[in-house]
Amino acid sequence: MHLDLLALGETCSRHRVARLMRSCGWRAQVGYGRRRPGSYGGAAHNVVANILDRQFDVAAPNLVWVTDITYIRTHEGWLYLAVVVDLFSRQVVGWSMDSRMNKDLVLQALLAAVWRRKPKQPVIVHSDQGSQFTSYEYGAFLANHNLQPSMSRRGNCHDNAVAESFFQLLKRERIKRNIYKTREHARQDIFDYIEMFYNPVRRHSHAANLSPVNYEQQYFSEATNCL
Repeated sequence: MHLDLLALGETCSRHRVARLMRSCGWRAQVGYGRRRPGSYGGAAHNVVANILDRQFDVAAPNLVWVTDITYIRTHEGWLYLAVVVDLFSRQVVGWSMDSRMNKDLVLQALLAAVWRRKPKQPVIVHSDQGSQFTSYEYGAFLANHNLQPSMSRRGNCHDNAVAESFFQLLKRERIKRNIYKTREHARQDIFDYIEMFYNPVRRHSHAANLSPVNYEQQYFSEATNCL
């Protein structure tokens, strides 16, 4: 809030913003629900190696992408969302939604990421060991597009924490335990969150308190100036 006010030309301190928010009864949103109880560790699985190994800080765009699936409630039934996130800026570079959670859901998200980014070098794509990510079609797609697979240890959500973090933001900041009337209504709202707010506007602490889009623009601008 303080950074947004400064960007709008307002002169104020962080403490004054906090004081005014308290007086209005405003506060930052906190966690969205609790995880289901259970074990979140596990021995390494042999599907493919965990190349990423929780190295979530990368030096440039299109070096490492992470992907995962979540579900959204509607009165028509579940809507499944697959996303591909660039670890450098935390930008959602590909996504897809469908009423079924199958391999086509993740392939469409990856296809969107490849189309949007057009990477010129190999990209590590990290996922969990869900059946969508261990299918023959998924592996063939990665091989055909110069993408290198990496997978979390079995049952260990922390190995894919960045994708999990995005889903937490989406549910906390937009969905907030809503049940959409239709899948189409949910699609429109999630599209708006990703493309109109999260990528171009929402400030991210990992991205030097810039939005993912602005953080990448700054990176490419500085790289051009160094030539």
